[in-house]
Amino acid sequence: MKTKLSIDGMSCEHCVKQVIKALEEVAGVKKAKVNLKAKSAEVDHGDAVTLDALKAAVSEAGYSVV
Repeated sequence: MKTKLSIDGMSCEHCVKQVIKALEEVAGVKKAKVNLKAKSAEVDHGDAVTLDALKAAVSEAGYSVV
């Protein structure tokens, strides 16, 4: 499955790395791609991964999903 998230609060490549790391640490996530310019992330994951789990990971990294 793929889920696209709009993420607020990212301003640099360090932010991108933090978000990728947070998302890829969620059990079941295979790959996360983050686009700084579009302020979005595309997450490739298994069926067991929930939107709430992805939002929580982004939130814990210090950013917000809008």
